[in-house]
Amino acid sequence: MLKISTKGQYALLIMTELAESEQDKFIPLKLLSHRHNLSTKYLEQILIQLSKSGLVIGLRGNNGGYKLAKKAEDYTVGEILRAMEGDLNPRSPSESNTLSSVGNDDFWNDFNDVINNFVDSNTLEHIAEKNRQFNGYDYCI
Repeated sequence: MLKISTKGQYALLIMTELAESEQDKFIPLKLLSHRHNLSTKYLEQILIQLSKSGLVIGLRGNNGGYKLAKKAEDYTVGEILRAMEGDLNPRSPSESNTLSSVGNDDFWNDFNDVINNFVDSNTLEHIAEKNRQFNGYDYCI
């Protein structure tokens, strides 16, 4: 069964918050953990994994924190989730090899394609924009 862990869900949440922030501003770890009621150690594990994947940039020190490594519209939800979860295939490789699925392989391949196409067609900016509209921050300049 395809299940996104809480780390994957929080990674997407934190990435969305960084997308909603000023592009060049580092957001302190303590502020992020406070806003989402997460321990700093747990959140730091997530951010380290995102940093190792090249998705965020971290800076230590008084003016430190985290920011996106690129523009929000250049991220897909799929790449963020894969950084945390690995492959998003609903069947594990062992299930694919051991189950007698004559006639069902096409279904599972199509299901896998639908999931991956969905997460790869949604950008971080798309989610951030929906959040801005929902929270009443939709404005034009």
